[in-house]
Amino acid sequence: MKIGILEPGFAPEELRDEFKSYPKMLEKLLGDVDPGLEFETWTVLEDEFPDSIADADGWVVMGSKHGVYENAPWMIRLQDFLREAVGAGQPVFGICFGHQILATALGGKVVKSDKGWGVGVHAYDVDASNADWLADSPSTIRINAFHQDQVVEIPEGATVWASSDFCPYAGLQYGANAASIQPHPEFMRPYEQALLESRHDLIPEDVHKAAMKSLETPISSPDFAKSIVKFMTRQRVRNAA
Repeated sequence: MKIGILEPGFAPEELRDEFKSYPKMLEKLLGDVDPGLEFETWTVLEDEFPDSIADADGWVVMGSKHGVYENAPWMIRLQDFLREAVGAGQPVFGICFGHQILATALGGKVVKSDKGWGVGVHAYDVDASNADWLADSPSTIRINAFHQDQVVEIPEGATVWASSDFCPYAGLQYGANAASIQPHPEFMRPYEQALLESRHDLIPEDVHKAAMKSLETPISSPDFAKSIVKFMTRQRVRNAA
């Protein structure tokens, strides 16, 4: 299966030599689960888009420092692309900014939250009742987060599969083929720590201190990657059956 990665943002320049790009992090995360997966990245931030939704079998939208409410031309184009892919029944998965722009594209609302920064390891309650791809997930997952923006109104027909007191709409699903998550399953501890250190001046001291302390908590990302792969590939498995 070929997964198309839509790249709407870059890692901070000072961290790129060591940690590369967010798409490379995702390739490592999912490739460790299924080495047979193929990947191709389009940097939508620079208006580089696939010629067609048929250029990949499914799509993952990554994170960005930008807010979807900026309504930049590439964001509007990305929303059109996502609606087309979802409407065609392709698997589509959003991460952080991807979570937010998918919600926006389908009729939700995103704002810069008055709750402030969500950083470090966050715990989320999982409701798998409407999400068979989460059948093997524990009832609580712990994943690195790094955001201020949040989805505050979900699209009609969306269901919530992950939530916390800080982020009630942390995981959303849209029918059988589109889903998303607010935190970053592709962020491992070394990158989350480096990012926190590089952005120390932007984050309130008490929040930053708590986030650094939280990094001692084991994260669920390697296991959650199995759920993402199941979500992305299950339609292909069904078609082959």
